[in-house]
Amino acid sequence: MSSDNLPTLAEIEAAAQVVYREFQPTPQYRWALLSERLGTDCWVKHENHTPVGAFKIRGGLAFFDQLKARGELPREVVSATRGNHGQSIGWAARAHGVRCTIVVPRGNSVEKNAAMRALGVELIEHGDDFTESADHARRLAEERGALMVPSFHRDLVRGVATYWLEFLRAVPQLDLAYVPIGLGSGASAAIAARRALGHAVRIVGVVSSHATTYADSLAAGHVVEAPVGTCIADGMAVRRADPQALAVLAGGLDHVVQVSDAEVAAAMRALYADTHNLAEGAGAAALAAALQERAALRGRCVGLALTGANVDAGMFAEVLLNQ
Repeated sequence: MSSDNLPTLAEIEAAAQVVYREFQPTPQYRWALLSERLGTDCWVKHENHTPVGAFKIRGGLAFFDQLKARGELPREVVSATRGNHGQSIGWAARAHGVRCTIVVPRGNSVEKNAAMRALGVELIEHGDDFTESADHARRLAEERGALMVPSFHRDLVRGVATYWLEFLRAVPQLDLAYVPIGLGSGASAAIAARRALGHAVRIVGVVSSHATTYADSLAAGHVVEAPVGTCIADGMAVRRADPQALAVLAGGLDHVVQVSDAEVAAAMRALYADTHNLAEGAGAAALAAALQERAALRGRCVGLALTGANVDAGMFAEVLLNQ
């Protein structure tokens, strides 16, 4: 998918109707304490309030709806995840009566794994990181004659763009919006919704400074693998950028901010203290980036994508205690 082939407004609105059969639009709030902390108006889009606790469910619903519309629903799908994409595909597969197998890296989030199993997913642990899991999932899909569902696809972006449509319509005065980059569907969806609405908001991509494939690839103009060392932001723990996502982000991001695990942990604590909302590492990354750029934000209306809340209880307790 290139930046010239982004979902249109009509396509995103049609995807929204599919999403709203499962749940209503998520809220966006201007939090007074968070605005005070950031030194400017700060709005949070609460994708932690979906039925799987993360934005990804929108993409899965749109992806499967398009399979059904084309008469291409398979008997089984296979995919790879660190958790939220797997819940999304598991939810949508169950709704369509399709068998679902998800590959996760060894040592993956215990609670995300449990959530996927609760959706009827067959869970396989393989590999030391997401990239190894994804490579194994592709081999498994081929062996089984199943459909491999990637983590980046135009129909996934189309579904995810529904939350950005909600956000930009609800808060049209947004000047700047921060969004974490895992494999790129969230940031690409923000770019798609901005274009569809003709909105002037600047989109800032956020990557972990311990997983820099997208920052490095955007700087180089081609995919550059980078080691993954983040211990807290598993949603951004990607070793190899997706070339399709890279093409979209290269033409649509204002700039990219790198945030450390320490900054992410501080942002998780801030979100809890100021809004009493739970954020997983990737879910707090947007705030971490905005706080890093705080001096340049005064007088601007800032939007933060709280993309997910699926952090293991033990890890969150550790984050809260280690201030």
